[in-house]
Amino acid sequence: MSYNILSQDLLEDNSHLYRHCRRPVLHWSFRFPNILKEIKHFDADVLCLQEVQEDHYGTEIRPSLESLGYHCEYKMRTGRKPDGCAICFKHSKFSLLSVNPVEFYRPGIPLLDRDNVGLVLLLQPKIPCAASPAICVANTHLLYNPRRGDIKLTQLAMLLAEISSVAHQKDGSFCPIIMCGDFNSVPGSPLYSFIKEGKLNYEGLAIGKVSGQEQSSRGQRILSIPIWPPNLGISQNCVYEGQQVPKVEKTDCDLTQTQQEKTEALVTAEKLSSSLQHHFSLSSVYSHYLPDSGIPEVTTCHSRSARTVDYIFYSAEKEAVPGHQGTEVALVGGLKLLARLSLLTEQDLWTVNGLPNENNSSDHLPLLAKFRLEL
Repeated sequence: MSYNILSQDLLEDNSHLYRHCRRPVLHWSFRFPNILKEIKHFDADVLCLQEVQEDHYGTEIRPSLESLGYHCEYKMRTGRKPDGCAICFKHSKFSLLSVNPVEFYRPGIPLLDRDNVGLVLLLQPKIPCAASPAICVANTHLLYNPRRGDIKLTQLAMLLAEISSVAHQKDGSFCPIIMCGDFNSVPGSPLYSFIKEGKLNYEGLAIGKVSGQEQSSRGQRILSIPIWPPNLGISQNCVYEGQQVPKVEKTDCDLTQTQQEKTEALVTAEKLSSSLQHHFSLSSVYSHYLPDSGIPEVTTCHSRSARTVDYIFYSAEKEAVPGHQGTEVALVGGLKLLARLSLLTEQDLWTVNGLPNENNSSDHLPLLAKFRLEL
């Protein structure tokens, strides 16, 4: 399950978005029991939650989930922001191999002065099979600001770099990956297409068009090449710089001058490229449109807008993904999508007075997918 549960502080700071709601349904004392009821009902093995308020996490959310058999990991947003991301999993189903928080805020880089975060876990399924691969689960909540697509893409690249590092196995393969969250970008937008297609040529792309959240004339400044400065330490292939240099077979001799020149030329060309790439072949659990009518599904609805910004992406079963210099890096096993919880249209939601309401206590809907792990 991926679920933005709506931080109470953010709700109160943005009360103009909830003028359509009856006041009692906006109180945390009413909302949390409803949210917990949903979690119990769907009974997911893994929860990726966004807008998890720190004080509520410590006093109510974590204890309640632990009583249901979940182990919880949490990463609060940087600075004074009181909410963050949590990944909770049933300890009867998984063992925790590693916890990898991702700080998008970098004090020495002006572009990255925002407080968003990510969280990446490596989980080992507890199944009676010695060959079972680990699963990499990532959760994030990217910057909202529709006019700052440069920051959104950089935050996404940082998350992908951490996933690449965590999911990369000793034999050179990647374990199966599930990437969840509120990406504050709509289906078909450049950011969304980059996740699914693994590449994005951003030359001439307006910063305000990256997420597709609005079509106004604001944010028309063009993305710079490269988008982020070299001192971030992440390549245009969305891996940490130390991983991008082509691997050369070790011999008793040093690299020849020609080999060194080729390597230096490749790194220089990549830094000047206007193309982003990542190593994963990711599919979306949802198709974002109703199959019969073509009407858009939505994952969030309040008085200002109704749209899809929340996603579950996953690595398809036994696919090969491109590695360095065009080589193929195979996945160990993979994930086969078996079922998903249906989403609704904007019209559907307004028949129950939008979100939140008496039964749905966030301004987002939960996303739910059932997978089979292919060995």
